[in-house]
Amino acid sequence: MSGRAPVPAADKLFFEREMLSLGAEYVAGADEAGRGPLAGPVVCAAVILPLDRGALIDGIDDSKKLKAEERERLAALIRERALSYAVCEEDNETIDRINILEATKLCMKRAVEALSPEPDVVLIDGNFRIAVSLPQRNIVKGDALSYSIGAASILAKVYRDHRMEELDALYPQYGFARHKGYGTKAHTDAIREYGLCKIHRRTFTKKFWADRESGGL
Repeated sequence: MSGRAPVPAADKLFFEREMLSLGAEYVAGADEAGRGPLAGPVVCAAVILPLDRGALIDGIDDSKKLKAEERERLAALIRERALSYAVCEEDNETIDRINILEATKLCMKRAVEALSPEPDVVLIDGNFRIAVSLPQRNIVKGDALSYSIGAASILAKVYRDHRMEELDALYPQYGFARHKGYGTKAHTDAIREYGLCKIHRRTFTKKFWADRESGGL
């Protein structure tokens, strides 16, 4: 468990209730995981949860505030109760080709468009818009403020952590299962020792190329 009292779901429904009051029936939340790491995919999730009191899930919050076992527990409940959810990823090659922001937008668009039923509105964490025909509302720090976005953040984080654990089995020398591709000292030390592998983001690791070319790696 997380060691703290679960966040009451009713405390995070301000934006959802606002959308319902404007006539929406299905409100989706969308968020990403993995914009910052040096390796691996960016992952986006979109989810429509029932908002009637009896179906609410207490404890949903910004995934970064939750311990891994609590995220796993909540992710299972979210998948079980969701009216619809989708999780998509864009790999490091796509990130290098179009940049991390555009890869995130593309990934989130795919997740939102995979939802069925189609939402009436999508709440998006952050300050960027995605190329969908649906009404959308951006909420900075939305994963901590919105029930639906918080749920999407948990789905994305749990999925990505599992992917990095799978990739760790292919590239065990880097420790991906521990740091999930983020630029920890252990990770950068491993890059200096072994060089870059197939799943490293070249646009995020330019200094390691420069170091290698200068003989400093």
